[in-house]
Amino acid sequence: MRINEEIRVPQVRVIREDEQLGIMATMDALRLAEQANLDLVEIAPTANPPVVKIMDYGKFKYEQSKRDRESRRGSKQVELREVRMKVKIDRHDRDFKIRIARKLLLEGDKVKVSVMFRAREITHPEVAEALLKDFYEQVQDVADQEKPPRLEGRFMNMILDPSKKLAAAARKSAKQPDTGAKEETPAVTAE
Repeated sequence: MRINEEIRVPQVRVIREDEQLGIMATMDALRLAEQANLDLVEIAPTANPPVVKIMDYGKFKYEQSKRDRESRRGSKQVELREVRMKVKIDRHDRDFKIRIARKLLLEGDKVKVSVMFRAREITHPEVAEALLKDFYEQVQDVADQEKPPRLEGRFMNMILDPSKKLAAAARKSAKQPDTGAKEETPAVTAE
């Protein structure tokens, strides 16, 4: 945003608070701002003529940064987390890695699942690919596959992101207020 003397157009449309003062020479608008001990701030430079507002620029910047902080506070940054395995991973260890990945995905983070090759294991990439496909089948209800298994150096990687359907269901359930009343189910009698 250009302010005060940085505005170098001959005419501008001037606004003060909620009142329009009309089109006037830039020098006259600058004088009005100086008389009020405020700044002349260009808010719509592409308009014809450009729109400027007489306001306290420091206060405006402070309030804008405050609004930005508030909007960032409500949103969660999506992080890329990594789960690493080796080709010869035991069943229990793999299940543990699946539980960790599931937890991360439910928290809203993306998960990079990597299988590391050691020594001559890299000659059989189909083993790692089968391991990653099985891994995806285990977390398919909470994840979408963003990037399929691909060999990169001595690793085979796959990237999973939180399921869009699951996120939509979570938003929908958050919007519905919980009344606290439970539905009564009819009693079933055995005859």
